[in-house]
Amino acid sequence: MKRRLIFDSILNQKNSKKISIILGPRQAGKTTILEELYKKLGGVFLDIDIFSNYEKISAYEKFINFIQLKGYKKDQKSFFYVFLDEFQRYADLTIIMKNIYDHHSNIKIYASGSSSLLIKNAIQESLAGRKQITHLYPLSFKEFLIFRERNDLLEEIENLKKIKTGNYSKLTPEVFKYLNEFMVFGGYPEVALSKTREEKIEALRNIFDLYIKKDLVNFLKPAIIDSAHTLIKQLAINNGMIANYSNYGMRVGIDAKTVKNYIRILRETFLIIKLVPYFTNKNKEIAKIPKIYFLDNGVRNYFFNNFNDPEMRNDAGILFEGFYISEIIKSGEDADNIKYYRTKIGSEVDVILDRVSEIIPIEIKYKRKLKESDARGLKKFMKEYKIPTGYLVNAGEINKEQDIKKIDCFNLR
Repeated sequence: MKRRLIFDSILNQKNSKKISIILGPRQAGKTTILEELYKKLGGVFLDIDIFSNYEKISAYEKFINFIQLKGYKKDQKSFFYVFLDEFQRYADLTIIMKNIYDHHSNIKIYASGSSSLLIKNAIQESLAGRKQITHLYPLSFKEFLIFRERNDLLEEIENLKKIKTGNYSKLTPEVFKYLNEFMVFGGYPEVALSKTREEKIEALRNIFDLYIKKDLVNFLKPAIIDSAHTLIKQLAINNGMIANYSNYGMRVGIDAKTVKNYIRILRETFLIIKLVPYFTNKNKEIAKIPKIYFLDNGVRNYFFNNFNDPEMRNDAGILFEGFYISEIIKSGEDADNIKYYRTKIGSEVDVILDRVSEIIPIEIKYKRKLKESDARGLKKFMKEYKIPTGYLVNAGEINKEQDIKKIDCFNLR
């Protein structure tokens, strides 16, 4: 079994009484992680997607009776571990988990969910101060290389930081061969492990079919799922572009308010990422138009129906932007901290990391040779907001400047 890099961090939560919740899209590997934890720690494992399993623990008394049948003793000194897979369909489970937490110091619960929208309010209200949330996304690029058994390339990636001059793609051609594949087919584990182009496309098709059957149907009536599907295709065509809800509504045949609601659902079910523009006036920030990216390029390309190599595409720059933004999120950055900058006269910066303690501007370029104009928007932003250092992420040349650091696309800051 291929192990995710985040596994040890989740395993280390085994000694904490807090309820460990893993959130992320379906097929990203949550079940695999819970199953491996179960093998290591023992206890009981339940797939809550199966209604009969939910019934076994659908009330506090049922929960306790069930785990006692499985070996739990009220006076045991060590933790008894309970693993609940895909619990998001039943918000009342959070109240039961709260009661377990409050009355049993020797029960440790791990739970996974595929939709933060269904359980967000219930988690915040019922489990305040009682939970630890970990997000599990599709594979990062480094994990992708591990799954493809190319650990040797990880060393090359790490060593790129030491090189002062040259061209990334020429220095590490094997790495960039895999990067191009990753930018096209994305990081879902099943897709990464599929051998042929056809198998990868079929795996992506199965992921979307499951997304419709298990996620969208929880929010939308069957009669209007088609309009949501059409909107997803429009978002794929316009990936990384300014998202005008009224224009999308006209193309899909729904109003702007419905578009906004659909986008909220797609975001909370981990299909897309929404970047709002950066302003020092936070009220303006909320009112302005966002950009939409897909969390996974493979899913985007499936809806866009284009699996050509980036070198043969005119949207390679957008693919590269989406790749790097999703890598930032997979590295642990709060998605709400990731914004973009654009002035009325067209000056832009692709990413602004808006943290409490610092502002980090990042420009992303999929180019072998950079021009001075590629950093123009970045320099303008740095001057306006008095930011001492900006970052230019690129896939080509290495060339340092005093105030702008050109970094490769693999070693996240």
